[in-house]
Amino acid sequence: MNKTEIIKNQESQYARSLIEASLDPIIAINTEGKITDINQATIQITGFTRDFLIDSDFFDYFTEKQKIQDIYHEVLQKGAVSDFPLTIQNKNGSFTDVLFNAFVYKDNLGTIIGVLIVARDSAKQKWALDLKIANNELAFQNKIKEKRAAELVIANEELAFQNNEKEKRADELVIANKELLFQSKEKEKREIVNKKLEELTYNAKLAYQYSLSLIEASRDPLVTINTKGKITDMNEALVNITGIPREELTDSDFFDYFTEQQNAREVYQEVFEKGSVADSPLTLRHKDGKLTDVLFNGSVYKDDKGNILGVVIVARDVTEQKRIATELIEARVFAELTTEIAEEAKKNAESATIIAENAVKAKQQFLSNMSHEIRTPMNAIIGFTKVVLKTELTPKQKEYISAIKMSGDALIVLINDILDLAKVDAGKMTFEKKPFKMKSSISAMLHLFETKIQEKNLRLIKQYDSKIPNVLVGDPVRLHQIILNLVSNAVKFTSKGNITVSVHLIHEDEDRVIIEFAVTDTGIGIPEEKIDKIFENFQQASSGTSRLYGGTGLGLAIVKQLIEPQGGTIRVRSTLNEGSTFSFTLSFQKTNADVELENELIELDTEIKNIKVLVVEDIPLNQLLMKTLLDDFGFECDIAENGKIAIEKLKAKEYDIILMDLQMPEMNGFEATEYIRKKMNSKVPIIALTADVTTVDLAKCKSVGMNDHLAKPVDERLLYSKIVGILKKPKLEKLSEKLNNGLKENNSKEKKIKCIDLIYLNQKTKSNPTLMMEMISLYLVQTPPLMNTIKQSLEDKNWKLLGAAAHKMIPSFAIMGINSDFENMAKKIQNFAITQDQSEGIYDLVLQLEKICLQACIELEEELNIIKNT
Repeated sequence: MNKTEIIKNQESQYARSLIEASLDPIIAINTEGKITDINQATIQITGFTRDFLIDSDFFDYFTEKQKIQDIYHEVLQKGAVSDFPLTIQNKNGSFTDVLFNAFVYKDNLGTIIGVLIVARDSAKQKWALDLKIANNELAFQNKIKEKRAAELVIANEELAFQNNEKEKRADELVIANKELLFQSKEKEKREIVNKKLEELTYNAKLAYQYSLSLIEASRDPLVTINTKGKITDMNEALVNITGIPREELTDSDFFDYFTEQQNAREVYQEVFEKGSVADSPLTLRHKDGKLTDVLFNGSVYKDDKGNILGVVIVARDVTEQKRIATELIEARVFAELTTEIAEEAKKNAESATIIAENAVKAKQQFLSNMSHEIRTPMNAIIGFTKVVLKTELTPKQKEYISAIKMSGDALIVLINDILDLAKVDAGKMTFEKKPFKMKSSISAMLHLFETKIQEKNLRLIKQYDSKIPNVLVGDPVRLHQIILNLVSNAVKFTSKGNITVSVHLIHEDEDRVIIEFAVTDTGIGIPEEKIDKIFENFQQASSGTSRLYGGTGLGLAIVKQLIEPQGGTIRVRSTLNEGSTFSFTLSFQKTNADVELENELIELDTEIKNIKVLVVEDIPLNQLLMKTLLDDFGFECDIAENGKIAIEKLKAKEYDIILMDLQMPEMNGFEATEYIRKKMNSKVPIIALTADVTTVDLAKCKSVGMNDHLAKPVDERLLYSKIVGILKKPKLEKLSEKLNNGLKENNSKEKKIKCIDLIYLNQKTKSNPTLMMEMISLYLVQTPPLMNTIKQSLEDKNWKLLGAAAHKMIPSFAIMGINSDFENMAKKIQNFAITQDQSEGIYDLVLQLEKICLQACIELEEELNIIKNT
């Protein structure tokens, strides 16, 4: 190897070591956009091999190809760009945000032959080692090359001189043909050497420009120092971070610019001992006193013989990272303190909850006792009043007795309102879902008002939409209670004109209907400023309303509490002295089942005789009342003072039905019923007679085996209907079986179709349609991308992303009323992402989750449109 080739080899090794030393991706591309050279950092950030990357299209590795092409053209026009944000895509699908820095490089004639690019990783703040070429060394090498080029010029001139001499001695050389041939060959050899020297000179200049561009492209301070610790070259970043110009930095002591000079010196010595160091923390000082925390990265560089010439240093600025770390520590301390406060608050809240629950229980017990104590004498008062009204009375007597009955009825309404309000406050209000005929049910309920409406010379108008399905699934009892309150108010506050009850279908799909109910009167109306308050407890339109019309102001409050938990809304329009319209909407499930109206009142059937009834009642007045009523029905009646006596009578005689009081001495109604069902194994029908109609008692009645219940004071028509209805049970049981089968078929169909239930969302948003639409819209926007992320991250085995996406999805199932099984599926996927254990079935879970989320989105789109149009 001659000296020229040795120089070329040294320069090539030097340039290559600078490129490979950088921790940031460095790429060289030609004017056609093809990659001509790369470093190891580029291979790592793209995931492709060097052979694959070389001569490939540079723009293919960015997420925004058009954007990178535009920037590339800008570099060619302006000569350089810096800190342009772009995103590199790895072949595994991951992305890295980078700051794009680029410079053109030229040949010795100044022609642009390509672009040099340094891409700083701005997302993960990796510490890159950008090598800098020692400019003084390159300048020195360049001078040597220029000197050698001059020698070649002299040699060429010498060659020309000798050629002239040869011409002069032409005659002498004619004889020496062999010698001439030898000289010609030598000349050819020299020409070849000249061409090689020219190529070497060109490559040396190109390498120098290439290396210089790499040094200046780095945004981190990059400096070369010799074995004595003196700075030999640096880039502009070091000038900026120290505030000292290049001239002063050159040949100055490298350690003078650190706050801890001894530490910097020790790190420098460690580089010579180990060959390199990485991420040693030091602090650089600006001339105006500003301090910059850096991570010191250094490695030695050598000549072609392996002799160490100096050290190349890259100092990465970590000031911002240290600030973030400090803030994170402070945030963690604050979070721990907040957690302690929250735990303390949780303990206090739990304690308050226990106190509140005990208070609610005490309130419930008080209301239960009060209901029993008031209803028991009211049962006798109202019952015997009705009996007396059936006898022959003088007009005055009938007037007085009717007044007693009206007062008793008003008192019972008050008791019922207070108990209903207590149920709502205690969260004990429950809603059934059973099939019923809405048209027949509403007609039977409105029949109760006919007498009162006729007495006031009013006209009742019924408007029922014929498009409403015959049988629907819902809670007919609560529906009756709502309409009963609204019609009762309309009758109370209307002295002339009409009362209109309208029922209209406003939406229907394959699974359900939404129906609007409205009660319109021509009464006194409500002042506009009072409309917002009438749904509050104990509120009426004015202070004089109660005095003139009576009432407690609880009816509308209860109506609202019955409508909103079912997902409905109530509205009111009113004009003073013209009338009011109260309207509400409720959703009902559709069903193919057939049903008869079991709750309609059965007229007295004289053919139904020989029914033996056992009345279990401890109060003599109530015993007498029940005997009087049953005698009027034509039924045979025996009396037992308590449950113990009732059992003895039942052992001695067969009865068709038992009317059982609940609270009695010696053995109460619950204990007696439990004994009859479990000890005697008797299936005789038992109807509970209760003065306490709280949810607790009714649930207990059902649990011990009672067939039905009847509230005191007893309504004789309802009593007759209950007895006859239960005794006709075989027929009704067949009907019930048919109904249940129809419901099961319908429900199985609904399970395939319906997966959401917005009752929980409705309760949490307090029936606020704007908030409900916002929550549903948020679900529709977030869920599909989350589902796509789960699928893609599972395919890419990106466990962190998989766990995060599943975690975000979990709360949405409860909010939208989706079955908890799917929430558990999401939790299993989250746990799998953490542990990567038990992978069997995970793909099936993801597919099931995708299917149910797609179905939920379709249904929620429909719900959103319904809410918008309601």
